[in-house]
Amino acid sequence: MTRKLIVLMCFLLSVAGISQTYKAIDTADYLQRKEFLKNFTTNNENLIKGLRAQYSGRTGSEMSKMYKEFGTEFENQVKNKDFVFKSEFDIVIKSLVERLRKNNPKVSRDLKILIAKDNTPNAYCLADGTFVINMGLYNWMDNEAQLAGVISHELGHKIEEHTLKSVLNIVEQNKIDKSTVQNIKETTDRRSQGRNEKAFDILKNRIYKKSIEKRQLEMQADSLGYVIFKNSDFKKSEFVNGLQKIQTFDTISPRELKIETYKKLFDLPKQAFKEKWMKKEDFSLYNYNFYKEKLNKDSVASHPEMVHRIERLKKVFPELNTSADTEKPSDAYLALKKMARMEILPNYFHSEDYGLGIYVAMQFLQDGEEEKYYKDWLGKCFSKIYEARKNYNLNRYLDRIEPKNQSESYQQFLNFMWNLSLDEIKNISDYYQTNETVAKSK
Repeated sequence: MTRKLIVLMCFLLSVAGISQTYKAIDTADYLQRKEFLKNFTTNNENLIKGLRAQYSGRTGSEMSKMYKEFGTEFENQVKNKDFVFKSEFDIVIKSLVERLRKNNPKVSRDLKILIAKDNTPNAYCLADGTFVINMGLYNWMDNEAQLAGVISHELGHKIEEHTLKSVLNIVEQNKIDKSTVQNIKETTDRRSQGRNEKAFDILKNRIYKKSIEKRQLEMQADSLGYVIFKNSDFKKSEFVNGLQKIQTFDTISPRELKIETYKKLFDLPKQAFKEKWMKKEDFSLYNYNFYKEKLNKDSVASHPEMVHRIERLKKVFPELNTSADTEKPSDAYLALKKMARMEILPNYFHSEDYGLGIYVAMQFLQDGEEEKYYKDWLGKCFSKIYEARKNYNLNRYLDRIEPKNQSESYQQFLNFMWNLSLDEIKNISDYYQTNETVAKSK
């Protein structure tokens, strides 16, 4: 959840310009999803057949099993409407891919595009050539050139078959680990401390090794991706500008949600604001340094620090050392950027992040943005929180407080939410879903 909180900052730093009559994207795209699933299933089955033919014995079986499980999981995501088949987004992405194909014969012509209802600025490519672009990228990237830089990085992964290589490494490492574990069982007494330490060492070394491999793959994808990018007609500096935007995403902290905002939003005609709602849980008696950290977090990061990636690119490609202003985005890109911004709350609602949805809606309302629209989503999220509280499964939709991993503002928000009684949550939900509220927002 910490990473999702950071996503909030990109929403607050961009400017929305869509009227309050905006309606969330319609996901009634049954025929498109059906056609995509049919093709995806066929392609994944062919991929599995190819793996069994290329890799014999246990290696082929294990790889086939992993791709089959992934295929099933991905198909379920499509059926769950985690992706939108929205032509406006598709047109822009396809035009960027065409520009990246210029002077780049290695870029496949059989690429498919999916837009994910995910607010995180990220993208990935599947083995069958399906590119998944998160809506969050539109919120975070300044222009289509920076978005093309992200796509070219993923093309680098695809051309080098990094996914396939990673799966093969996992299968081979599993064999080694099983052999090592069996040796520990045979040579070490099960009650000895040494047995536990050796087992943990296997886990630790496995995690570190996997992290190193991922870092190397990211570096390779950066280099090949930039070659693809510079061979096209984009301004070269935008590749690094895009990486710097991601670096900002990785380091920025959520903005403060003011106490006055709570009082403004929750001092209701039939339920006055209560100061006790803002009471904070005292964590001062907890000793969070009691347990020693057994794993070096820097060693297990899935991506190398962005600053190191940028430095390496500038070293390999000296022309990137020349700074340049960002390109002006096209009107088409700006329209999609605004649309993606208005989809932030629907996306959180779809992923059942109701608590975070309330926090984000409050941030937007604090800035006086699209009041009718965000008050409506505030009510929808509170209605789901009410149902969860009534059914004793609120933990599923609302975080517990973690002082070391959350901002002061978010901890205050969680205290507020957990301090509300069932009836108080219902009153807030009802208020923000009534015609009275809509009328006041106009």
